[in-house]
Amino acid sequence: MKVTRFIIDNTVHSLTIEFSANENIANTQLSFEYLRISSDANSAKKNKAGQVQVTSHKKNVLLVNIESVAKHGYRLIFNDGHSAIFSEEFIQTLALEYETRWQDYLSELKDSGHSREAMIDFKQL
Repeated sequence: MKVTRFIIDNTVHSLTIEFSANENIANTQLSFEYLRISSDANSAKKNKAGQVQVTSHKKNVLLVNIESVAKHGYRLIFNDGHSAIFSEEFIQTLALEYETRWQDYLSELKDSGHSREAMIDFKQL
């Protein structure tokens, strides 16, 4: 299975991912926030006590570009300066496990006392 097309929709802050024909997964729409908090780079961050840090305050993050990275996958570049490479297999996993991963994230946020909301609201003039 391969990704055949990405459609960035800034009005609803989501990325539509179209896959080649496969009975296991349909075309899917994932929020920018979900993609941003799901990057492998986030899962490796630990604080001084050795606990994994929860990525928070990303509700309004935007996906500004997607670059092909040859056989490695796709680099997703976000407006908060973060970028990460997502393999096609990882993108498929994110699509298939969306409900579980999203609920786990919301639970981690609640348990840590953090929020999805941006800390400071920036407006472009």
